[in-house]
Order: sequence, then C-alpha cells, then structure tokens
Amino acid sequence: MSVRDQNLQTVGFLAATFKIHQTAGEDDLRDDDVGKAVTITGDYEVGPGSDGDILLGKLISLSLTDADNGKRVATVQIGGICTLPVVSTVPSVGDRVVVNGSGSVKQAPALGGDDPAGGNVARGTVVDVNGTSEVTLIIG
Repeated sequence: MSVRDQNLQTVGFLAATFKIHQTAGEDDLRDDDVGKAVTITGDYEVGPGSDGDILLGKLISLSLTDADNGKRVATVQIGGICTLPVVSTVPSVGDRVVVNGSGSVKQAPALGGDDPAGGNVARGTVVDVNGTSEVTLIIG
C-alpha cells in the first residue's frame, strides 16, 4: 500500500488585504500576477518588488479586474503552505527564499553581509521542488 498524495495548500492558510503599489499612476499588479510572489513595497502596499526583496506571500486575488474602473486591493496569502514559480538559483528542500522582482522566488543568499539591520532577508521553508518551474514552501 502506498501513501496517498496530500493537498497541504490549505494547512495554516492565512490571508491579508493590502493596497497595490503604483508606478506613474498605474497598478504594479495585474490580473496575470495572481498566483505569483509579492513583497511589501510601501505603507500597507504590495507589489512584485525588486530582486532579492523579502517574500511577503502569494497573490491570491485582486478586488477588481484590469478592465474595471476603481481602486483595487490585493489579497495575499501570508501564512501556510503555498506553491510559487521559481527561477535560478532554484532552492533545495529546506532552503529559504527571496523574490526575484518578477513574481517568482529564488534561493535566498547566504547569511552574512546581505542581511539588513532588521534581520535576514530569507523567508519560508521549501518543502518540495518541482523541477525548475515551481517550489512549495511553508510561509511562517
């Protein structure tokens, strides 16, 4: 008898709503960014961030579509287990990650000089690596 596959995506799920960072009056997050990695970009604001920024979580929804008029907000999974796109350097199981600034995550840098005064830039713990396309991690 084999062990059945587990869907752990709902374990410890925690979400929060944020404003969307804007550049030149345009939202930095669009409909096709749902499912991607985001970071804190300002006061109560989220966006894709820059390469090496701290992962906040996974964008799970936007309050309006790209075609709608009005101020949108973003709902972000900030706790639990989630799967995110990954780019080089692909982390291994047990590694921690940072964002790449384009909606993916990558292996966090080694502890040391890259760490800001507020703490280490790495977040999450990788529990599964699906080739070079995505990783599943515990955000906590």
